[in-house]
Amino acid sequence: MAGGSSFYASPETEKFLCERLLDQDQPISERFRALFSLRNLRGSGPREALVRATRDCSNLLAHEAAFALGQMQDADAIPALEGVLEDLSLHPIVRHEAAEALGAIGLKSNIPILEKSLVSDPAQEVRETCELALRRIKEQKDIDDNNQISSVSASPFLSVDPAMPACSSSSVDQLREVLLNEEKGMYERYGALFALRNDGGDGAISAIIDSLGAKSALLRHEVAYVLGQLQDKAASAALSEVLRNINEHPMVRHEAAEALGSIADSQSVSLLEEFAKDPEPIVSQSCEVALSMLEFERSGKSFEYLFMQAPQVQ
Repeated sequence: MAGGSSFYASPETEKFLCERLLDQDQPISERFRALFSLRNLRGSGPREALVRATRDCSNLLAHEAAFALGQMQDADAIPALEGVLEDLSLHPIVRHEAAEALGAIGLKSNIPILEKSLVSDPAQEVRETCELALRRIKEQKDIDDNNQISSVSASPFLSVDPAMPACSSSSVDQLREVLLNEEKGMYERYGALFALRNDGGDGAISAIIDSLGAKSALLRHEVAYVLGQLQDKAASAALSEVLRNINEHPMVRHEAAEALGSIADSQSVSLLEEFAKDPEPIVSQSCEVALSMLEFERSGKSFEYLFMQAPQVQ
């Protein structure tokens, strides 16, 4: 389990959230409120609700549930995530997120699971995710085996990233070169992406925006996600172009929609309203959720349900 604060909700609140998450009659934004709230909790109830949600008919909700289980780094979720990864009837965006979650949990026992899908999954984005997850686990194992203290600090964005940021001694120009180089391995490019994100300067953001033209849909989707974390208006036009492109992979358009919701200038909001009617549910639902989150934020309320913080165990 990940370190840091955990939160406490009454059994009644927890039951309400689990039921709300799994209630397909609820608007997708309400179900996401429950999902985002449950990922702050620990224990079998929230975990089992999120596991069930990985099989939901909404691919967007299912993939977000798998992502949440990875961010929680809950080892008890591994068998369910393995089942999701190996179920080829599920959308690639859901299988991809299960693979990423197995990498985020980071146990050595996940290696054979990921190696199997690395060679057998028909979707390139899933195979590339398995490659990243394997590298992440092996890199962490090397640090642990050598009793090293990782030189990489925790993400300033409080996320468990699918790759460790590249060495902080690299210049923005060097990182840009790696990120935009189609000959480089995916893990190296991801490492450059996260190092540029952590830098956050104008040159770094420019390099990240330029990498929206990468050949890999997986990399493009992560780039859009990172631009959402950065919330820089300089990315608005490029992200708008991604959302408008109906030939783009839905996972990339989905991340662009969420990023535009984070940036939240007037042009972004009108675009989200337009594409909330997109025929691809992964895209339309992303726009719906982004608009709902924005509405809560503007009214000064939390999109997530608020809990008491549990006392720290010494």
